[in-house]
Amino acid sequence: MWIKGKKILIFGFGKEGVAGANYLGYDNKITIIDEKNKEQIDKTFFQKLKTKNVSFYFGNNFPNCQNFDYIIRSPGVRPDHPKIKLFLGKNTVLTSATKIFFDESPAKIIGITGTKGKGTTSTLIYEMIKSANKKVYLAGNIGKPMLEILPFLDNESFAVLELSSFQLFDLEKSPHIAVVLMITSEHLDWHKDSSEYQKAKESIVKYQREDDFAIINEDFISSRNFAKKTKSKVYFFSTNKKTNGAYLDKGEIISKINGFEKICKIKDVLLPGHHNLQNILAAISVAKILKIENQHIIKVIKTFKGLRNRLQLVKKIGGVVYYNDSFSTTPETTIAAIEAFSNPKILILGGSSKKSDFSALAGKIESDKTIKSLILIGKEGSRIKDAITKTGVFKGKIIEDSKNMQEIVDIVQLEAKSGDIVLLSPACASFGMFKNYQDRGDQFIKAVKNLKNS
Repeated sequence: MWIKGKKILIFGFGKEGVAGANYLGYDNKITIIDEKNKEQIDKTFFQKLKTKNVSFYFGNNFPNCQNFDYIIRSPGVRPDHPKIKLFLGKNTVLTSATKIFFDESPAKIIGITGTKGKGTTSTLIYEMIKSANKKVYLAGNIGKPMLEILPFLDNESFAVLELSSFQLFDLEKSPHIAVVLMITSEHLDWHKDSSEYQKAKESIVKYQREDDFAIINEDFISSRNFAKKTKSKVYFFSTNKKTNGAYLDKGEIISKINGFEKICKIKDVLLPGHHNLQNILAAISVAKILKIENQHIIKVIKTFKGLRNRLQLVKKIGGVVYYNDSFSTTPETTIAAIEAFSNPKILILGGSSKKSDFSALAGKIESDKTIKSLILIGKEGSRIKDAITKTGVFKGKIIEDSKNMQEIVDIVQLEAKSGDIVLLSPACASFGMFKNYQDRGDQFIKAVKNLKNS
């Protein structure tokens, strides 16, 4: 480790803050600040802290301005945060856990970004590499901090990283293999505008060299534009057309990365949804670059059931199938979830604001004749309803004003008939009725399972 004997300020005491303090704490003096009060901090974070050389400041209690050598921002903290400026001295280096990881990792880094699909694609790639008995670790935005895996890496390792725009925002290095999935607008509550969001994402390819690789979604123009930002070898994947990478043709999944190969049949894919075919094509492209044998790729494709809160099958009750897609927090991903099923559907939509444009979602709801009812919740429920009204006449039923998830699910059970799909795919953030998207999904699962006694 090249950071030793320094005074370090870590801004944000969550998983990343704990990992940063544990990684840097033995050789440096650590100060941790967080705008939350101490009582609001998860107690397990204190329990996981291994180093004792730490000073804490919570809420409005901040240290007197010191001459810090480094400030490490957590992913959710903007580099231009006013409180960061308070502690930036003339020689202070502002950095992040992501930047430290890229500077110090001896492993080959595979980075995945996109508006949605990052977690699923990252896990598919991890499982394919793991199936081939290679040394591989999965970290980043998916939940495990990068600095937590750094001590275990060597030159033979692969580090698969799910990278959000928050982590890429000020990154000045790019991964050996960069994967760019669908890029649409998101996190406009954090980013100043769509342009800043796009620019943040571009760091994943911007610093690549000629011996690196970029895997890019051909089907989205914003994603295609990333090919112009890199010096690496570019492979495209597509569910709509033939490409130089991976694509679909006549019911088959095809790769051209190491010559023309039929990988498997589309019907062999266990994950539901057209959008998940895009994630699988991206993962296959990485696997083929790494020369992983098809038997390992096919094994994962046929057995991977998906991640919690991502089109997760919860239960079938009285012929009605309930799916938890709580992780879907944008209109684009909800549209993808709608298109994943041809059965009659009851949708649960709404939540808190991410300043999304609901016009395309409204158009989909109005035109898709399989949608029979909408349960609209949260502050954004009325905005979704307004967008539907402006688009056209929705002939299904719209139900509003549910107060909690059990009430929502009870109403849904009265509406649903055998053969229907009930889909929680909110197209919005979760704050308000729920702590976060995990809590929303957990409450949905619990409420659905309670129906067995109804």
